[in-house]
Amino acid sequence: MEKFGIYIHWPFCLSKCPYCDFASLPCRSFDESLLLQGYLRDLKNLPKKQVSSIFFGGGTPSMMSLRLLEDLLSYIQKEFGFSSDIEISLEANPDAIDLQKMQDFKSLGINRLSMGVQALNETDLKFLGRIHDLKTALIRIEQMKKVFQNCSIDLIYARPNQKIAEWEKELNMALSFDLPHLSLYQLTIEEGTQFYKKGIESCDDELARELYLTTLMEMEKNAIPLYEVSNFAKSGFECKHNMLYWEGDDYAGVGPAAHGRLGLVATENPTNVADWLKFGSIQTPLSAQERFEEKIMMGLRLKKGMSSAGIHPDKLNKAVQMGWLFYNERDAWMAPTQEGMLMLNQLIVMLI
Repeated sequence: MEKFGIYIHWPFCLSKCPYCDFASLPCRSFDESLLLQGYLRDLKNLPKKQVSSIFFGGGTPSMMSLRLLEDLLSYIQKEFGFSSDIEISLEANPDAIDLQKMQDFKSLGINRLSMGVQALNETDLKFLGRIHDLKTALIRIEQMKKVFQNCSIDLIYARPNQKIAEWEKELNMALSFDLPHLSLYQLTIEEGTQFYKKGIESCDDELARELYLTTLMEMEKNAIPLYEVSNFAKSGFECKHNMLYWEGDDYAGVGPAAHGRLGLVATENPTNVADWLKFGSIQTPLSAQERFEEKIMMGLRLKKGMSSAGIHPDKLNKAVQMGWLFYNERDAWMAPTQEGMLMLNQLIVMLI
């Protein structure tokens, strides 16, 4: 069956983290009825295809009311239909959810929860601007495990001056939770963030490399291997919705700042909530070559790799010689090596 996913963006957080360059703003009071109107307008403009995954991202979508969530899921199911194995994910923060809300979310059809913990010690939680403490995070993780079989936490590493032994300790704590999925991201200082404005710098490249290799080794040893450059999962628990992006399938973007890919059409919604409510989506035609290059950029993030069809053999062979790529000419298939994962941006440029 053809896969089709819907991403729904919730633009609000309880506070703005200093490393965050996502389209989110701190706001504790808002008119959800206006948001619902905008979401429904976006949905009405989509092709009516059965939905294989829905992802509520943000922002902090665990701030959403149950009524809004129920209205959206009911509309999508009625107008589009759900596949029998649909994955419905929702992002949460420990400070914006509790056990009752988890249970309520599950009763509405959410079957995958992803929690933004980001650090497992008090010092770095404060450095990253998180408003929850470690005790709250640990409580929420245990509650999440009781409610959701399919669940994940996010952690950020490669923090300034982070020691490998410190990260190993945190990583082992995360593994002790026995979760089926972990998202482990290296800290990057993006222009426009509070960290950037304060002149905070990422850790040096060599330390970042060692931290990444340590991460790969520890995760493999604990049978929760890498499947995408920053994502690790037990077999069968890879995030279906994110796989749509990486495998080049169609997905719709609903809400402010949301992006979509519908065939050879790129959709982009205004980041400003008022502009999005007023103007709606911007659609841009893509050439076949542009979409092809996008698919390479996304597909090479996957450990399993992707089809090599359409890429000149000289480029593929050069990447193999560099030690960055596995290439099976007979099956027309390529996959990044471990070194290729470390040099991913350079590998992509080489191939496109």
